[in-house]
Amino acid sequence: MDTAADGAPDPEIGPRALWTLFEPLHAVTYFAPQARTAFEAAGLRGYWRGYFAGRAAPLGAVGPEPVVAAFFGFAPRMAARGLPALWRTTPPEQALQARLAGATAALTHLLTGQEEAVARAGETLLPAALGLDCSGRVLAAANTALDVPEDPYGRLWHAATLLREHRGDGHVAALVAAGLDGCETLALRAGTDLPRDELQPYRGWTDEEWAAAQQRLVERGWLTPEGTATAAGRQVLASVEEATDRAARRPWQALGAERTRRVAALLRPLAHACGAALRFPNPMGLPRTTPAAEGE
Repeated sequence: MDTAADGAPDPEIGPRALWTLFEPLHAVTYFAPQARTAFEAAGLRGYWRGYFAGRAAPLGAVGPEPVVAAFFGFAPRMAARGLPALWRTTPPEQALQARLAGATAALTHLLTGQEEAVARAGETLLPAALGLDCSGRVLAAANTALDVPEDPYGRLWHAATLLREHRGDGHVAALVAAGLDGCETLALRAGTDLPRDELQPYRGWTDEEWAAAQQRLVERGWLTPEGTATAAGRQVLASVEEATDRAARRPWQALGAERTRRVAALLRPLAHACGAALRFPNPMGLPRTTPAAEGE
């Protein structure tokens, strides 16, 4: 448990709070125009080609099956539309170069004037990211095999990406342990706190598949017939989030409370600035980081 000086739990440096600070730095690769431009220059025209090729490239020239497994919430047809054909025009090495170039350009644009903070945040965050135990976390492990960029913006993005995929792998494991499949997970979130139109169309599920997932959840007592989460359904999601946080706690324990607190203070203004490239609400469920939440 992360604790404050008086021994009480410190939510400001807990795994979930920290996720809200490094996720915006990683997520520019999905939302910032500089990232899309870099993917298009590499031959990955169209948003989803860049998304799937860029995020899956650390795995190598794989087909859709391991990508669907690792990404979890997507309908299988989403990955099958592009993989493995994309690798013939844009090999994984080229997709990785485009991904890093786009993310670096986006962060350089969004964090102009904060160069010193970027360098400090990257150097403080990297030890947590490079020391990850990736047992059972295939997507995170694949990213750890990549070289650490020299550019400060690239280093910060790389660190955020390692931590993001590490947490994401743990989250997928928690969802599987809870007995949820990809579409059921989204339907349950839509019945709880996220709009359906931020989830279903962006993950590729048809109305028929969505209705079938809802019905399975109704039969388990986790959704009402109207699609609203029941108390039992909300408890399932809460348990998944708790398990995700437990699985994500280790790197911060290794970093120590004081250095973790310093990382959080450095990341808050950067995460807020990166929010300008994101949209809220979003399919990740990422909340907006406000100026009022920044460090002293």
